[in-house]
Amino acid sequence: LQGYPKILSLCILNMHRLGRNSSTIIDCLEKGYAGLEDELEETMPGVEIDRSTLWKRARQDKHGNIPDPKVAEKAKLIRVSFDDRLKDSLRVLLQEETKKMEAKAREEALRMEARTKQLVEAEREHFLSQLSQLIPNFDPSMLKPRISQSPKNSMSDKASCSGGDGKHQEEEKKDTAKNGKHQEDEEKEEEKKEEEKEEEKEKEDEEKHDYKVIEVGDYSNMEAPSSLKPLCRYVETTLMPEEKILQFTIDKEVFGRERDTFLLLEDITQFAGMEEIGATVVAVYMRYLHDVLKQANMTSMVGFIDPATVSANSGTIAERSRLAAARLQKTDGEQIFMMPYNPGRHWVLLIVRAKRETVYFLDPLPGHRVVDEEAKNIVNSAIKIYNSHIGRAGRKAVIWKTLSGTPKQPNSVECGYYVMRFMRDIIMDPSFAFENK
Repeated sequence: LQGYPKILSLCILNMHRLGRNSSTIIDCLEKGYAGLEDELEETMPGVEIDRSTLWKRARQDKHGNIPDPKVAEKAKLIRVSFDDRLKDSLRVLLQEETKKMEAKAREEALRMEARTKQLVEAEREHFLSQLSQLIPNFDPSMLKPRISQSPKNSMSDKASCSGGDGKHQEEEKKDTAKNGKHQEDEEKEEEKKEEEKEEEKEKEDEEKHDYKVIEVGDYSNMEAPSSLKPLCRYVETTLMPEEKILQFTIDKEVFGRERDTFLLLEDITQFAGMEEIGATVVAVYMRYLHDVLKQANMTSMVGFIDPATVSANSGTIAERSRLAAARLQKTDGEQIFMMPYNPGRHWVLLIVRAKRETVYFLDPLPGHRVVDEEAKNIVNSAIKIYNSHIGRAGRKAVIWKTLSGTPKQPNSVECGYYVMRFMRDIIMDPSFAFENK
């Protein structure tokens, strides 16, 4: 009996819409509730059959109009209320779907991040395993620049040596300044034209997809150490197609503090072709030498200072001195610290023996070389801070010694490789007598 009022309403609604008489009610009752629902769904497709719909339909004539104005006004209010409820339902549904989609997107992003981290880690380990075999067999005469290179990076830490000393360079600067404003304007105009030509050339190279990273060919015939060939092949087949970089972490025990770094493709290809190299390549090699020292139980004898923290344009002299001093404070008695230094497009090596307040200067350029004044100030200040740390008055002046018997680079871009060679030779020498060479 509870369902009869609704069944009766459905019957009345059907009767009004179809223009039937009271006998239709009996027909509706005989059909039953389920039958009425089916019939209304057929006659009113897409309309939700709820109480408000039944109420409005029961009061409409066969043309769909409600004759009574009061009833029509109430029906209008019911329609507005229904529309509001529908909008609220849709809004809630949309919010729920949006939350589901966001959660799914976050989950997918986390999976991709984890996968990417695994791939980068695998690439890092593979690269370091190749790189660790590269320099120990290094011989400058074996490498000839037969490998095509990418355009040189103009980073200030990459070294292309001029071959002259600081005094000669200063005189050249003064001579240039004396030529006057007219010559300066001409030089600017010429530089602008050169830049425009370079930009046009780069655009043409991009359009032709001619990146000139590594020449494709038979690696077995390439004039290079055998350990270099797998590295070149790895760059060409794995890194270059996807324009990847190598990201990795240098452990705290290498430079006294942990830091993240990366190698660009051009760093690797320029290294393979014995072109100018930057601080990151030098630091990676120092990380390899640290592993050599660990295997030989020599870490208490030799330490390293990060070249990226002390070279030119790495901060103020005071800041660089503090970083160098912090590293020297880790010294253990007679331990020496190797400090590659780049005053600007040239690499030299400083060996700091803090306990004896002595610094050794190694420069691969031929001729009489002098220590850069900025480097002197940095190391002198660092040793003073070190003396204060251990409670020692120290000397009036730090002793600086130039080791003139070091091998000399043949051309203008090998200084970084010779600095790496100096560090390797010192570590590999059983007598450890670099001071006498």
